[in-house]
Amino acid sequence: MAEVLTFADGGYRFVKGVFQYSAGVAAEPGFEIRRARFRNPVPLAQGFAAIRAHLESVGRPLAAFCACELRSPAPFDDAGFEAFNRGYIKPLEEWGIFRNGINPIARSNVCPELDKPAEPSFYAFSYTVPATGKPNTFVVAGSGESPEGKASYADFAVRPGDRSPEGLTEKARFVLDEMARRMQALGYGWADTTASQLYTVYDIHHVIAPEIVRRGAMRGGLTWHFCRPPLDVLDYEMDVRGVKTEIVLD
Repeated sequence: MAEVLTFADGGYRFVKGVFQYSAGVAAEPGFEIRRARFRNPVPLAQGFAAIRAHLESVGRPLAAFCACELRSPAPFDDAGFEAFNRGYIKPLEEWGIFRNGINPIARSNVCPELDKPAEPSFYAFSYTVPATGKPNTFVVAGSGESPEGKASYADFAVRPGDRSPEGLTEKARFVLDEMARRMQALGYGWADTTASQLYTVYDIHHVIAPEIVRRGAMRGGLTWHFCRPPLDVLDYEMDVRGVKTEIVLD
């Protein structure tokens, strides 16, 4: 059963995940989540500074930062991913967001196959703002075809190395089921989404109609990024969101 906790300082609740990120966030009453995308990816250190500056410009505390989307140069192995994540959470500790080993911020981190960034970078981020009306905005963190929180992603990946139509279908089903599970924990479903993002470099046209469309996962279309998941044993990743406002930052 997913554990949902409230991060009152930020105005949102989250599905507890692994130490580096939560499984998803949703606005609490009195708030809504907005998404901001950088026109060009911004390296991690500069990205944290840019996020701080943007939050200050709209009168929001650092705690309002609730989700982000990263781009990395290449997939990691398990050890490399662990090392990267330990560095990533340090600014969140300094901001007072990562507390007692728990990280409320949802995250996706994928690797472009072409036009790769020189170093891990921010692609987009989300934050809360005060709002009236129903707080029906949320962001579900990215997931590939392996359960999180295990000793190794490789040991539990769905059909590792199998990029056949059947293999990719099974991977997609696992990820779509996980997206639905995370949304349900936050009180939402596919009917509440405004965007679905897919990350793979393999042909998944055979998956779109029977698995993605029929679930209602393309209500707002599907954004297919020609990217790999962050772990070198994974082939298929998705994230979803339901937000009312999105902006682009230069």
